[in-house]
Amino acid sequence: MASTSDIRNGLCIHYNHDIYKIVEFLHVKPGKGPAFVRTKLKSVTTGKVVENTFSAGHKIDDVRVETHKFQFLYSDEEFYHFMNVEDYTQIRLTENILDQPRLLKEGEVVTVLINTEDGLPLSVEMPASVVLEVTHTEPGVKGNTATNATKPATVETGAEVNVPLFINEGDKIKVETEKGTYKERIKE
Repeated sequence: MASTSDIRNGLCIHYNHDIYKIVEFLHVKPGKGPAFVRTKLKSVTTGKVVENTFSAGHKIDDVRVETHKFQFLYSDEEFYHFMNVEDYTQIRLTENILDQPRLLKEGEVVTVLINTEDGLPLSVEMPASVVLEVTHTEPGVKGNTATNATKPATVETGAEVNVPLFINEGDKIKVETEKGTYKERIKE
């Protein structure tokens, strides 16, 4: 058993007869009344996101998890296939377990949270950022750089990311996986 002081991003808890992963949280101490924790929870089975407020000191039933490094192999119509980098066993996961499946490149190493009670994978944590190649984008208009103007670009995984006007096809860019946003251009 844990309490609200143990809440952190990525913590898995039992809530409403399901297992949820904490995506966001905020400790609030109002001027009047008791403190509370406002949370955003994502179901690891359905992918549904709910918001909940826990009063300060509330007991929560946390799930013991192990983390393992897995390499992304490929995806088919239904599943994403991963291989454990230590013992080479393979697992397949549905898309709702993944936070940003559109940014997942073949060969990428991710962290998989596994429930210690039944050995089932709960969620996949992507690295903080990934380097992807731009496969399609419109050319930037010269002289249109007075403001932080952006344009859509398609990267090698098929995801669409807004990038600055100076990014061209073939450039490699770093994308922040949590928000799916452009971070910087990678020089080679």
